[in-house]
Amino acid sequence: MAEFENRQQENVPGRYYVDDQCIDCDLCRETAPSNFTREDDGGYSYLYKQPETPEEEEQCKEAMEGCPVEAIGNDGE
Repeated sequence: MAEFENRQQENVPGRYYVDDQCIDCDLCRETAPSNFTREDDGGYSYLYKQPETPEEEEQCKEAMEGCPVEAIGNDGE
């Protein structure tokens, strides 16, 4: 389960975030490309935009549920 205290610093403030468990598998970026992107130097994903539409919300939820290491959380600020 994702830990808010261990979230990547690049995440934008809000409910969804990616923590330091990310293994850079690309699932979230493929599932919700409008919300997740890659930090190339560190080799991990982070949330660059919180969901703004029902479709983006559903995609973020799907990415969170599909994350193989449970690095995506939805209990942020």
